[in-house]
Amino acid sequence: MIPLEEIRQISVVSPSKIVMLVIDGLGGLPDAKTGKTELETAHTHHLDHLAKKGICGLIDPVSPGITPGSGPGHLALFGYDPLGFKIGRGVLEALGVGFELKKGDVAARGNFCTVDDEGLITDRRAGRITTDKCTELCTLLSQVKLKDVRLFVSPVKEHRFSFVLRGNELSAELSDTDPQKTGVAPYAAKHTKIIAKHTAGITNEFISKAKGILAKHRPANMILLRGFSKLPDIPSMRETYKLTPAAIASYPMYKGLAKLVGMKIFNADSGINEELNILAHHYSEHDFFYIHVKEADSAGEDGDFKRKVKVIEQVDSALPQLFNLKPEVIIVTGDHSTPATLKGHSWHPVPILLYSRWCRPDNAEEFSESACVSGGLGRIPATDIMPLAMANALKLIKFGA
Repeated sequence: MIPLEEIRQISVVSPSKIVMLVIDGLGGLPDAKTGKTELETAHTHHLDHLAKKGICGLIDPVSPGITPGSGPGHLALFGYDPLGFKIGRGVLEALGVGFELKKGDVAARGNFCTVDDEGLITDRRAGRITTDKCTELCTLLSQVKLKDVRLFVSPVKEHRFSFVLRGNELSAELSDTDPQKTGVAPYAAKHTKIIAKHTAGITNEFISKAKGILAKHRPANMILLRGFSKLPDIPSMRETYKLTPAAIASYPMYKGLAKLVGMKIFNADSGINEELNILAHHYSEHDFFYIHVKEADSAGEDGDFKRKVKVIEQVDSALPQLFNLKPEVIIVTGDHSTPATLKGHSWHPVPILLYSRWCRPDNAEEFSESACVSGGLGRIPATDIMPLAMANALKLIKFGA
């Protein structure tokens, strides 16, 4: 990828608009009965029409064969090398709920989970409890007292919460307590560097107290923590691309990530139609819009092939609202693949569609994994998307003499 400093040097302001629609977990694997992926199964008239007018391909969020988390996947979409800018999930969750992190704070993402009488995890998401129940439990956990540190436990959404420690000489070099599977006990937090030994002890003290408090609150009778991190230094999209960027999303983590790279945040709670209404209302105020659709990823993680198909179809049916605005550049892709057959993120490359009046259309007749394999973009790193979007929006001048 071209360094961000070089992009900054050749970026220019122009009136053209870029809309990046991210269908979280978009990529899939074929159903055993039909031989078609979720995207190939869905009826996507509008996406297929756009594919015929645009150019398609596949992207690797991090590197071929590497399964990305949502943070690295999105960073790459925004043009930031996920290997150079490592942002922990904890920071993203905290920022996403509007928590004002300070330098030195240690943040982690929390899950309420279910454990059986032997302490083994039976459900990593506690049956996706309601956000109201999550708020109630966070209030209880916030009352835990820890020596020499301040504790902040904030509800995020459903089973998710944000965990923040504030104090002197805290370190984020801790291992996750989430084993990412059922049938085993939650791990203890362990320091990965000796400097974090003190923080690991504090964290495990909190976990022990939380276990006692939650014992009678089944299915949310235990917690899992992952993504311990501190606030990083990262250049903004305004600084790098000379854009006025905005994000339209519902899930806090994605709003946190967008905030970290300098986007203005617009909250949407009721799906793609509301998101596109917000886009139309604020269309004149910004020249880059990131729109996030979470539900496809959730369906994939639940192993619900049909529900993921339905989400993709709902997005497709709403696209005329986007087309009516006539943005100069439209990008449709995902931050990673989440095949329902695997019930989780995977390493498979993600379909991408780029439309602009200045692109060179390929022979793709539809937007699908099989069509994108032979698309004109080929298989590229996700970090190449922003330079391509900027170029197609006529926002980059010539590099070099």
